[in-house]
Amino acid sequence: MNPEVISWWNRARRSRSGEECRASACGPSARSARSWQPTESRQTAGGEGGAFGVRRPLRFLSQKLELDEKQVAKLAKILDELKTERAQAAVDGRRTTSALADALDAETFDLEKASKATEARVESARRLKSAVLEALSRMHELLDAEQRETLAYLLRTGVLSM
Repeated sequence: MNPEVISWWNRARRSRSGEECRASACGPSARSARSWQPTESRQTAGGEGGAFGVRRPLRFLSQKLELDEKQVAKLAKILDELKTERAQAAVDGRRTTSALADALDAETFDLEKASKATEARVESARRLKSAVLEALSRMHELLDAEQRETLAYLLRTGVLSM
């Protein structure tokens, strides 16, 4: 269940019991009355809610793989570097989209500009591919055989995505 729904539900229960019943904070209309702000749970998930933030996947993997403290520290570094590369790929993707839109917006289609933009997108994908492969290689070295088997199972079943 979405953490925002849970917090709204808890507020609604408290307001019915008389603990919190201000007109501006009761019920679902309170969210529409103010500007939407992301909750702390979303912020700690890695910002945009991508597939691989750092805190939640680290905590999840630490528990599922039964990692020791040294392994957790090394895995945190691996995941942080992968998160940074994914964020850079997202920026590159937005930049490419903008360049393609500019090429279309011109009086005549600028084939050279569009070609450069698509080449930049391909290069960004290559860098991301390299970062994912490097992260997997480092994880393989870090984990023992049983932990690697569990990680492979999590990937196969879709519980975890890279």
